[in-house]
Amino acid sequence: MLIIGIAGGTGSGKTTVVNQIINNLPLEEVTVISQDSYYKMNVGLSYEERSKINFDHPRAIDFDLLIEHLTSLRNNKIIEQPIYSFSTHNRTKDTIKTHPRKVIIVEGILIFTNKILRDLIDIKFYIYADSDERLIRRLRRDIQERGRDLDEVLLRYQDTLKPMHEQFIEPTKSYADIIIPHDKYNTVAIDIVRTVINERLKDDL
Repeated sequence: MLIIGIAGGTGSGKTTVVNQIINNLPLEEVTVISQDSYYKMNVGLSYEERSKINFDHPRAIDFDLLIEHLTSLRNNKIIEQPIYSFSTHNRTKDTIKTHPRKVIIVEGILIFTNKILRDLIDIKFYIYADSDERLIRRLRRDIQERGRDLDEVLLRYQDTLKPMHEQFIEPTKSYADIIIPHDKYNTVAIDIVRTVINERLKDDL
């Protein structure tokens, strides 16, 4: 099994890179684990209280469960991956049955901040994008897909996203094996990623 970590700031293009990797692998050989599914349960908090949580701080992530699940997959065990609702700022009661595969992709802004999790990852990629580009992508995504309004997104970006990126996310570039400058036309970098993955998979045969 090959475990790949893909990190980078919010709106850096991680999902695009993940999809480009998946498109060149047989579906039955790859599965994706999203850090966003592992936001902690916020039991007993009102919606207003949950909406004020700093979701860009490492303490917002249930790393223990994420590490447990990743270890189970590596040991060829099926897991029940949680489902997180961005509209309610909480996990749902549903889960996704996730099977072990030859390639496990773990993606999220904070996955390199936890040493135990880092040590489970075989190849670490960091997706870099200009801060203005990331803000624009974040605005589009949160407004179109997560039901946020413009003022809410901008306020959160100024108060939490930007400072948390500078404090926790940007420094994790030093843990990356490969840093990919994100550009939708950056096919060379994606080809390198595919080559690395395919070579590692051959070695595991």
